[in-house]
This record gives sequence, structure tokens and C-alpha cells, in this order.
Amino acid sequence: MAKCSVCDKGIIAGHRISITRSHVSRRANRFWKPNIKKVRIMKSGNAITVKMCTACLRSMKTKGE
Repeated sequence: MAKCSVCDKGIIAGHRISITRSHVSRRANRFWKPNIKKVRIMKSGNAITVKMCTACLRSMKTKGE
């Protein structure tokens, strides 16, 4: 499942809208997925693997755990 274990960012659902017509009349379901990576971090002296989004990885939210 595409979900960050740090910030709980997950899949967002919405509509893909066709703008080729003058009216926005056609909609199709669409999903936006977060950019999830598997990362090995040190937690209480042990190396564990977690799924983390790149925003959390960039902001170094794993430091201090």
C-alpha cells in the first residue's frame, strides 16, 4: 500500500477532467499516489525498513528517533 509511515500521506482520489469540450462534462476517476521509498533507518539501536515519502526523507524526519 502506498502510505508513508511517518506522516501517513496516502493515495488521493479525484477526477480526470476532459477540457477538450466547451463544457467540463466528462470525468474519469483518477488516483494520485505519493512518492514512497523503502528506507532503512536506525530506531533504538536496530536497523528497520520503513516506507517513507520523499518529502519526509528530504526533511530528515527520521533524525532523533
